[in-house]
Amino acid sequence: MLRTLSASLVALALAGCATVPAPSATENAPAFAGSVSAADPRAQDAGEAMLRKGGSATDAAIATMLALTVVEPQSSGIGGGGFMVRGTTDGAVTTFDGRETAPAGATPEWFLAADGTLPDFMESVRSGLSVGVPGNIAMAAKAHAKNGKLAWADLFGPAIALARGGFAINPRLNSSLQTTSNLAAFSETGRALFYGPDGGALPVGHTVVNEELAQTFEAIAAAGPKAFYTGDLAAEIAQTVAADTPHAGAMTVADLAGYAAKERGAVCGSYRAYRICSMGPPTSGGVAVLQILGQLERFDLSALGVDNPATWHLFLESQRLAYADRELYLADADFVSVPVAGLLDPSYLAKRSALIDPASSLGLVAAGAPHGAPRAQADGDEPEEHGTTHFAAVDAAGTMVSYTSTIEGAFGSGLMAGGFFLNNELTDFSRSPQVGGRLVANRVEPGKRPRSSMSPTVIWDPQGRPFMAVGAAGGATIPVQTARSIIGAIDFGLTAEQSLGLPFVMAYGDRVMLEEGTWLETKAAAFRALGHTDLWVREAPVKGGALLRSSQGWSSARDPRLIGKLDTP
Repeated sequence: MLRTLSASLVALALAGCATVPAPSATENAPAFAGSVSAADPRAQDAGEAMLRKGGSATDAAIATMLALTVVEPQSSGIGGGGFMVRGTTDGAVTTFDGRETAPAGATPEWFLAADGTLPDFMESVRSGLSVGVPGNIAMAAKAHAKNGKLAWADLFGPAIALARGGFAINPRLNSSLQTTSNLAAFSETGRALFYGPDGGALPVGHTVVNEELAQTFEAIAAAGPKAFYTGDLAAEIAQTVAADTPHAGAMTVADLAGYAAKERGAVCGSYRAYRICSMGPPTSGGVAVLQILGQLERFDLSALGVDNPATWHLFLESQRLAYADRELYLADADFVSVPVAGLLDPSYLAKRSALIDPASSLGLVAAGAPHGAPRAQADGDEPEEHGTTHFAAVDAAGTMVSYTSTIEGAFGSGLMAGGFFLNNELTDFSRSPQVGGRLVANRVEPGKRPRSSMSPTVIWDPQGRPFMAVGAAGGATIPVQTARSIIGAIDFGLTAEQSLGLPFVMAYGDRVMLEEGTWLETKAAAFRALGHTDLWVREAPVKGGALLRSSQGWSSARDPRLIGKLDTP
């Protein structure tokens, strides 16, 4: 049963839970109609500027994405792709797919060496083999044509100003430049922008001017997406990628010219009478979120409590079941049969939920057999994704937009064109096309989109009113983070920032990760008693964002773990 906690009960429930701070100033209702959440405040400002001009949530989200290309180059940008979910006050939902595609010359053996073996993973990443045709600009243009209110060129103003006027390196970017210099400094452009004459990363507070990117933005603002997918920029992208592709089939200008963003049907379900809609294939995220929540609905989490290991034991078990299905079945539905309806069927979820024992862990679990499931598929060898960002916007009409954007790893492939980093999304495919003689659903194929974990989600309350726009960054952790934040808001009545700040716990096979420095770490014995014997305590790779409506209006929050990492002198 759903129980809404009062403010005093929430305070008691969170006692001793260090990662859930009191609401910050970002929780206050903004001084304009609507709200924006983004991992970097400068990108959030760009989105808010569109709302002040009377723009739609779509306008605000696009301006945010463009600004993030400048100030958060390690995570996302126009050299990558993403997914956008839009929900209106009358319950209508639209989803846009801007996921990157493999070039027409790609084959299932794309990543294999001449002798049929797999090279070192970074060898694949730091090459043209890893670069998919970028989709963000095409998706933004498609969404804007349908739901934009401002002129297309207006959306580029803040990003152009940041690129040309300069932006300060914050501690988060500086840390990425130091730890991932093998990619950030791979190209001559990257070295010139972010590193000093001695080869060291430029310090926190240093102002970076990216004139080349400003000119790229101006060209796209003036001519639309054709300035990206045809002409000089397309030729530069294709040549850059081909020069670092070690065999035939490299990306061509025809691959860029032929790219198309797609409007797809949403995946939707309910949890405690709240309606939840997210993105379907080629991302696994929306299905995984809905499976996790659907399998948990029979348990009264609010009665168990937010700081009870038993609550998060149930969460872990539901994750295991959802991820077993994810690994076997989820891929690009344009190329393989994905049993989405079967995976989300309430009777199937009830059957899977019945496997969860409140007193003991399942350990390793196998995928289920939902209706419509293809047979004889194999689990692939996809790596974990890292370079992603999530942002959201709600406008004066109450329309919600949840948008997750990525270049896959930090700084993508390390290759650059037009002043921006090119993605390494193709390494989200299984590099092995077959395992044990069986084809992998998420194998490379020409024109195919690699499986993702991105989970942009919008939610309506039991009365049908827009309630929440939420998502996360952090690769395979994204569905877990998103589901956890939804549980925080719905089961425990937490604010947006408190929901994002809940301690992170995730099952990796039969191993469990507990977030270090949180109360979870102090409850290791309780988790072991529930059967989670292989515990892994470490810093959580999480970065979520959310907008949440309360009786006081919409509040905006970014993951509180980012506090102190975004400030510059």
